[in-house]
Amino acid sequence: MLDRPSSSAEEIAGEWISAFGAALEGRSERALSGLFAPDSHWRNLFGISWRLATFSGRERLVNELPQRATQVRATGFRIDAAAMMPRRAVVAGRDVIEAVFSFDTTNGPGAGALRLLSSSTSGGLAAAWTISTLLDFNRICEARSNSSMNISHTRDFADPDWLEQRQQSVSFADREPDVLIVGGGHAGISAAVELKRIGLDALVIDREERVGDNWRLRYRGLKLHNKTPVYHLRYLPFPVTFPDYIPKDQIANWLESYVDIMEVNFWTKTSFEGAAYDGATQRWTARVLRAGEKRTLRPKHIVLATSVSGTPNIPKIDNLENYKGQVLHSSQVAAGQQWAGRSVIVFGTGTSAHDICQELQASGAQVTMVQRSPTMVVNVEPAQLYDRTYLGDGPPIEIRDILNSSVPLPVMKAAHRLITDEVKKLDAPLLPRLERAGFRLEFGEGGTGWPLKFRSRGGGYYFNIGCSELIADGKVRLIQSADITDIVADGLRLRDGSTLTAELFVLATGYKGLDHLLEQLFGADVARRVGRVWGFDEQTQELRSMWTRTGQPGLWFTGGAFSQARIYSRYIALQIDAIETGRLSKQLI
Repeated sequence: MLDRPSSSAEEIAGEWISAFGAALEGRSERALSGLFAPDSHWRNLFGISWRLATFSGRERLVNELPQRATQVRATGFRIDAAAMMPRRAVVAGRDVIEAVFSFDTTNGPGAGALRLLSSSTSGGLAAAWTISTLLDFNRICEARSNSSMNISHTRDFADPDWLEQRQQSVSFADREPDVLIVGGGHAGISAAVELKRIGLDALVIDREERVGDNWRLRYRGLKLHNKTPVYHLRYLPFPVTFPDYIPKDQIANWLESYVDIMEVNFWTKTSFEGAAYDGATQRWTARVLRAGEKRTLRPKHIVLATSVSGTPNIPKIDNLENYKGQVLHSSQVAAGQQWAGRSVIVFGTGTSAHDICQELQASGAQVTMVQRSPTMVVNVEPAQLYDRTYLGDGPPIEIRDILNSSVPLPVMKAAHRLITDEVKKLDAPLLPRLERAGFRLEFGEGGTGWPLKFRSRGGGYYFNIGCSELIADGKVRLIQSADITDIVADGLRLRDGSTLTAELFVLATGYKGLDHLLEQLFGADVARRVGRVWGFDEQTQELRSMWTRTGQPGLWFTGGAFSQARIYSRYIALQIDAIETGRLSKQLI
């Protein structure tokens, strides 16, 4: 391979995308093969075919791309220098040229990101390492808005005013929603906003009294653990006055304001009691309880947005019934002051467990943490290195989202191994102290760090904001679950024969996944058709059943971090829109 230092990144990317378009148009696998590195990857986010999948390896990629591109008549590939000028970068330790491009399909305008190795093949063109293709949600919605725009100021003063229209819209007294979204956290709200923008009628329901209570009612010291630029909601970024790490009540209030400003149809104090699907009418019969009043809704689609960490997980702990003190799940712990001067045992070593231990200790409680399994610990500032795409100067968030979502799983793993090695060096003063205190550390599968732990199991890590020092200094006592021989009326019986007494057990034992209520709410057949939700599917290299059609027509799942909800909600909206306009089958084939 020959380096081309004299050519600009823009020239190299432009030459490549032209050759790529010509090879696709000519359906030449040989020409395509010459454009990709042996270990190349294509991540398709519904841009070329209605499929969310990653294809790895040049041979498979070259086999899949032409036939799928032909089906949607993908043409007009060009570098979008206005969105982002092609640039040289380092990704997962490799020198690349990074560029954003546009194209056209029968499903709508497309976009994508491209990473070329900074070298040429024998044919003189750079070899692509990664390529992504997605439908351009903004351009699709803007084209529709422009075609139906009414800018006249003329109005009938006898018609309902804005407030009356909003009240009528929210009531759903005269219509059924196209989409019922169960769960009113950031994921459900994000989906509702994108569905509305594309022209679909969505209703969000949530059992809490106020929008944002899923954050507002959690433990007192909770803050978001990633910096503000990662968490922006679509169309309405956080004010520049917001702190780097947003407190729970501030994010709760922001979600409440966002729902109002974006005119999201939202019912609070509403429980979802289950639904049945009618294949003949292709509608659900959904049972809800709103402020004590039963109501039946008949949406075409249901989106479960009950959160990857929404329902407390209460594990079976042998002999827990022997304990006569108070037992609370971490989701039920409001504040630490009431436990001043009292003994508390916290089961778990994730973020919630550490934060609760730290607050209890600061309030004057005698705190013991019980570690059940090894846990990743990373100081909160180094933890941000995994989100470099969003930090510092660079393109607007729309383009950063394209770059972020374009990284295929194998490349993400390689990049995160390097970052994990980097953060371990930054955290070197702390980690040996923790181990000396008996804390068992691990750093994710193959050393890939916390983001992939979140995507595979929804937890198992802690962003240290001071509790690790308390453990290392012995101010928060640490014991291993293996040290416990029994649970007794007043606490724990330990292997050395002593009893560790406590007035409170906190079960910081995590949350159940999105699929745990499937059978209860939809029946065994639906649960069987859907299968597992969350965690990576080996074939597609994507999260199972997330943001895509499932084995049950009309049933969708969303969740995850703020950035995931912001990026992938658009694809739920695009697919449902395609189904409702007859361009896509509800049935997953």
